[in-house]
Amino acid sequence: MSIEWVLKPEDVARIRFAFSPMWELVASLRTLRQPARQSIHLPWLKAVRPRLAGLDLTELLALVPPTGYLADFITPPPDTPIPDFATELDRVRRTDPERARAEAAQVRDTDPALIERFRADPEAGIARIADALEAYWETCFAEFWPRVYALLERDVLRRSRELAQGGARQLFAGLDPAVSWTGERLLVDRPWCTIGGLHGDGLVLVPSAFYWPSVAVMSAPYQSMLVYPVQGVGTLWEQGPPPAPGALAALIGRSRAQILLALGEPTTTSALATRMTLTAGAVSQHLGVLSAGGLAVGMRVGKQVVYRRTLAGDMLAAGAA
Repeated sequence: MSIEWVLKPEDVARIRFAFSPMWELVASLRTLRQPARQSIHLPWLKAVRPRLAGLDLTELLALVPPTGYLADFITPPPDTPIPDFATELDRVRRTDPERARAEAAQVRDTDPALIERFRADPEAGIARIADALEAYWETCFAEFWPRVYALLERDVLRRSRELAQGGARQLFAGLDPAVSWTGERLLVDRPWCTIGGLHGDGLVLVPSAFYWPSVAVMSAPYQSMLVYPVQGVGTLWEQGPPPAPGALAALIGRSRAQILLALGEPTTTSALATRMTLTAGAVSQHLGVLSAGGLAVGMRVGKQVVYRRTLAGDMLAAGAA
């Protein structure tokens, strides 16, 4: 079975990428309950399990069962490329109570008493869920978000370049084996069948580290959204920057060598700073030297400047590998 979306030319033209701290937060609840499914996140699990004793996540977990449908209002599709958690939490708090009530009724394999409590007063239930999300974020997720953010950002930059260079066909061909593109129809292998078009507002593609390795979809009454597994998730919990080979480090300095190797994927100054545990100012200085030496180049993408290696930088990095 599969979901089949018909994409008109205007829908293809309005494909956009975004990533969502709220989606990652909610998906991580399933990681807590099924650690064997995502053993790749064990370093995070070991760090946060001792902190859970002070949290009451009972009602939230009822709306996010281990498998199957979870209440959509908890994970609204991101409406900007890089939403922040506070903005997304506010959207959850402003959910229409009747919509939340109807979505809660669709949740299966959970405690029916908790669902009925929520549905009896959905306005109060939304407030409790939002408070639980906020407490869980602050206790278990906020400090790890910069690391997740950097991984998702690299994926979005890579995919955006694929879309610009090869169009929708190249993009969807490499997105995930569960996703295929026929030229006008997008097929997503999911355990239910749906056929229909989009709503004229395009499609938002959202990479995810904590829903990895699965895909997920959302549609009417929300904007159509496809969540796909982020590339490079295996590097998420690696400690520190990539090692700098001795010869390259001796030639241009250890920090610059590490940055040059990291620029194998386009990235921003802030993401590099997080990965390298350096200040943004220090990374900016190193990038300036690498750019002046013809080893890196910056390009503006929206409001950000994204850096990548030049051909000369690729050759130098390859020779040091």
